[in-house]
Amino acid sequence: MRRSLRLALLAAAPALATPSLTLGAEGMWPFNLAPVKQVQGEFGFPITAEWLRHAQHASVRFNNGGSGSFVSADGLVMTNHHVGADCIQSLSQGDTDAMRDGFLAHARKDEVRCPDLELNQLRSIQDVTAQVNTATEGAKDEAAANQARKAAMSALEKTCTEATGLRCDVVTLYAGGAYHLYRYKKHQDVRLVFAPEFQAAFFGGDPDNFNYPRMCLDVAFFRVYENDAPIASADFFAFDPKGPEDGELVFVSGHPGSTDRFKTSAELAFLRDVAYPFILGNLRRRAAVLEAYMAKGDTQQRAARDTYFGVTNGIKALDGELKGLNDEGLMSAVRTRQDDVKDKLKGLPAAERDRLLAAWPKLEGAFGAYAGFYEQYAVTERRSGPAGDLVRIARLLLRLADEVPKADADRLREYRDSNLQSLELSLFSPAPIDAGLQIEEITLGLESMRSVLGATDPTVVAVLGAETPRQVATRVVAGTKLIDVAVRRALRTGGKVAVDAAKDPLIELVRGYDARARALRKRYEDDVESIETGYSGRIAEAWAKAYGQSVYPDATFTLRLNHGVVKGYTENGTARPWHTTIGDLFAKFDATGGKDPYTLPQRWLDARAQLDLATPFNFVTTNDIIGGNSGSPVFDRQGRAVGLIFDGNLQQLPNRFLYREGEARSISVHVTAILHALERVYGASELIGELTPSTKAATVPAPVPGK
Repeated sequence: MRRSLRLALLAAAPALATPSLTLGAEGMWPFNLAPVKQVQGEFGFPITAEWLRHAQHASVRFNNGGSGSFVSADGLVMTNHHVGADCIQSLSQGDTDAMRDGFLAHARKDEVRCPDLELNQLRSIQDVTAQVNTATEGAKDEAAANQARKAAMSALEKTCTEATGLRCDVVTLYAGGAYHLYRYKKHQDVRLVFAPEFQAAFFGGDPDNFNYPRMCLDVAFFRVYENDAPIASADFFAFDPKGPEDGELVFVSGHPGSTDRFKTSAELAFLRDVAYPFILGNLRRRAAVLEAYMAKGDTQQRAARDTYFGVTNGIKALDGELKGLNDEGLMSAVRTRQDDVKDKLKGLPAAERDRLLAAWPKLEGAFGAYAGFYEQYAVTERRSGPAGDLVRIARLLLRLADEVPKADADRLREYRDSNLQSLELSLFSPAPIDAGLQIEEITLGLESMRSVLGATDPTVVAVLGAETPRQVATRVVAGTKLIDVAVRRALRTGGKVAVDAAKDPLIELVRGYDARARALRKRYEDDVESIETGYSGRIAEAWAKAYGQSVYPDATFTLRLNHGVVKGYTENGTARPWHTTIGDLFAKFDATGGKDPYTLPQRWLDARAQLDLATPFNFVTTNDIIGGNSGSPVFDRQGRAVGLIFDGNLQQLPNRFLYREGEARSISVHVTAILHALERVYGASELIGELTPSTKAATVPAPVPGK
């Protein structure tokens, strides 16, 4: 069965009926499954193995959930300001506020190391489907097969890491239809080179977020070091200073987080009716807490603003996706598409047809069961319970002490040997921790836990006792020693004996609900994940057999390639041009009186007369992206960087479930705007020379220093 599935997915099975699936720009394709024939047929452009290798090695993944790319031979990396914000924020201490004032290293010695940033560069991919599936043979049920599958994945990763020294991840594709071993070069010495002011990077703020037209300089540059010297990056996307043209074929390589395009209608109904409403309610409460905390003063505002940005961004994204799920037109199209797939399976032999069709009711049953305990799982094991840096550190220490003594194959997946170095980078981060913010995050999480589980629930009673959530949060933050990195190191070295003996109030808080969290996680893995992994692959196989062509897998925060075109659109009768200009930026500033969120840094106002207002600023394309693609390079046929993905519009958000081009667009920063701003606003001549080594910069008046 699995071999036929692999052939169907990767080699395009013969069609059972006339294909009716038209992909166009749709598809986030793994590099080893690149849409070579599709691009050749539509654009006459031959994607070669060397072209793919170069683009793959020039791309990087940020461990905090974004993408980036090498853009010079000396390890210079480009990404979004908002992807690099964790580092920028951590370097904003005392009188230095790099988020507010921006940052520019005028020389290599001025580049500042990020405390806990890791970049991953994909070196190779190997299909290990047979090895993983062999491990499940003879399993008594789906839960046992799921455990055997995970053990096999951990063993493959451990062997790979020991043999190569690389980070090795077995990636589940097609929700269990295939397994590929990804080998990454890890870079943990990453230094900030340039970041504009937050006002310039996020001009328009939340009102303009996921909208277009946009005028944002959402860019940051970092440099990768090894042995205290910049690395030599043989593969990089050199800048094309003129940028893209209207109608041009462009590519995006990045790390889209997750999509749900091959989910059944029952799974999408679970998201619509259960998961999304709960998550959104939690996020809105969290945003209100953060907003109130930031209003207390500059210190609190600085500590919470990056988290607040992430939360409000998440609210807008999830709200847009939920609107898509509530759009009967979209859901009807999903059902029609699935019915079409099922109908096309009628030409198969009965046994094969029934095996594939069995996936739909199996998955419906699993997600029906999940609805009964989803909220409990969310407030104990996932992100809707106690949160913040200190809770994350406490849980890491507690679970490392419990998991590491076990055989690698028996651990929770995130504690496998191949991932320990990355976990420890986060655990030992010297980034500052704001105690007041931790109290707010823990209080909110404990309130959510009490609300979902009930005030008399044994876990809630064990955690809260006679105290309120705020009293508990205040007490544990005041008493913990985990803010001290040396204490964390000592506890990690001492293992379970040291962690148990420490009696640190934060660790004990997490211990109070850890057993419940583990039990709910096991229930999820046995009753939901095992079914999803065991049967969702059949859905993808059915697609491939029905349409007779290769099918891309849903996104998994792994490197993907997508092609699209530079193209404007019409929204409610209004033409949206393919690009905006720097002149549009100042026009919006003038029209709003420069009121928040349409303020501009003083150095931009001072440099206004020196700027070419016709310079393209942001532009839109039909590229298929989702969260995680932030920071992805946009490049042309020659592999030259022409833009930087930073957003999509509201119409694109429902594409998580069903790709529709129409008005959906990806939004990027134009490279010409980046270079123009570096030159005339920031005076970053050294950086410009590195980005455009063969291009002589025009002679212009010296920029006016920012105030």
